[in-house]
Amino acid sequence: MESRKELEKVYSKGDVLSLAFGAMIGWGWVMLAGYWVKEAGWLGAIVAFAVGAVMCVFVGMCYAELTPALPCAGGGLVFAYRSLGYTASWITIWATCFAYIGVAAWEGIAISTAIDYVIPIPKLGYLWTIAGYEVYFSWCAIGMTVGLILIILNYMGGKSAALFQTIATLGLTGVGVLFMVGGTTMGNTEFMGEMFTSGKGLIAVLLMAPAMYVGFDVIPQSAEEMNIPLKQVAKILILSIFMAAGWYVMMVIGISKACPPDIRNNGAVPVADAAAYLFGSAMWGKVIIIGALCGILTSWNGFIVGGARVIFAMGRAKMLPPVFGKLHPKTQSPYAAIILIGCICLMSPLLGKNALVWFVNASSFGVVITYLMVTISFVVLRKKEPNLNRPFAIKRWKFVGFTAIIISIAFIMLYLPGSPGALVWPYEWGMILGWTVLGAVLAFMTKKAYPNVSNRERELLIFGEEHGRAEIIGEGQEETVASTGKSA
Repeated sequence: MESRKELEKVYSKGDVLSLAFGAMIGWGWVMLAGYWVKEAGWLGAIVAFAVGAVMCVFVGMCYAELTPALPCAGGGLVFAYRSLGYTASWITIWATCFAYIGVAAWEGIAISTAIDYVIPIPKLGYLWTIAGYEVYFSWCAIGMTVGLILIILNYMGGKSAALFQTIATLGLTGVGVLFMVGGTTMGNTEFMGEMFTSGKGLIAVLLMAPAMYVGFDVIPQSAEEMNIPLKQVAKILILSIFMAAGWYVMMVIGISKACPPDIRNNGAVPVADAAAYLFGSAMWGKVIIIGALCGILTSWNGFIVGGARVIFAMGRAKMLPPVFGKLHPKTQSPYAAIILIGCICLMSPLLGKNALVWFVNASSFGVVITYLMVTISFVVLRKKEPNLNRPFAIKRWKFVGFTAIIISIAFIMLYLPGSPGALVWPYEWGMILGWTVLGAVLAFMTKKAYPNVSNRERELLIFGEEHGRAEIIGEGQEETVASTGKSA
């Protein structure tokens, strides 16, 4: 058996919080806050995000207990394998990959849109028209270039990515607070419009909530690299969810009071246009955009970090082809996983601006599938391993676990055909189908590369000796002694 590759412990408490909060906040609020108020009404949008927050708190508590108990790279893979076995863990982690890479992919589209608002990008090199949007190479090149810079940054190692994340998160927070304070104190309640629009509008916003909150689960993916007490990991995870919920609620109130409905509904970048109206100068719109660019970068960087750790964990566990389980000899970064994510991010701007919503909705589906599998794993593991060392233990675990399962199933139903918020064919379901086919191909390639992997070997590769189950590691040793006559 080859030695287990381990990631370096480089993340401090501040790194972990900025990684999760920055990944959750991102850029979506800048582009979509006006849409939320239009679809659901200002109070309806708040209710949608409150419901999303409740879901994430219940799911987050499951993660909060499992992460310090099994602090190994991979998160959902680790939890599902321990409780439900190989097939369930594969499904869980592949859905997680889809969610993370989907979020990372939309950022290339978002940053081209943002920069075009501040400095109009010349329309050069017409490529094609997708869903009514004309795609030009000059527009795509912006997102591709920034994406390449972030890929190189992550290739250089985890600490450089964490430092960048902290700086960008501070910039994002400063601009967001400026808009929130201005909107709530200087705005006009007459601009707020309807409190509620319709149930369909509420569901439309609710469907986007999982993608807006996804990010706290980046923490379990990178748990192996955290250099902090395990109990604090759980507290930071829950704190990041409450911070994100407060952020989205204040943004909805801010934009609904900042400007008349026609401005937030028809603006190229709604929050920026609202800020320009609120402060009486187009300059302020550009200030918001420049600061909010940090949001794109924090989300983008956070999901590259998380996605790369997920793919690395699969490669290390021999659940993907061998190259994905390797670390760079100098930077100790999971370079093959980073390159794969980079290729997808560099191609996404070619789909045009309208693909932003497709990626949001499709990746949200991946998020709720992951949540369902992790919450089931939480309940099963409580029953299978009641004596597992849990530095952070949920007291009413049955109530929390089963409530989280029910909420996750309810969210999944909202995406299915027949629901008012059903995903769209061919765009959104096409993305899901394509990712499923890619997973099947890679699973076949992995089976050929590793035809015989023992339970003991995979146990050690996923958990290491410290967190592996003694009965499985011991069985492997006894088999070796029996067959060779020598101690393992």
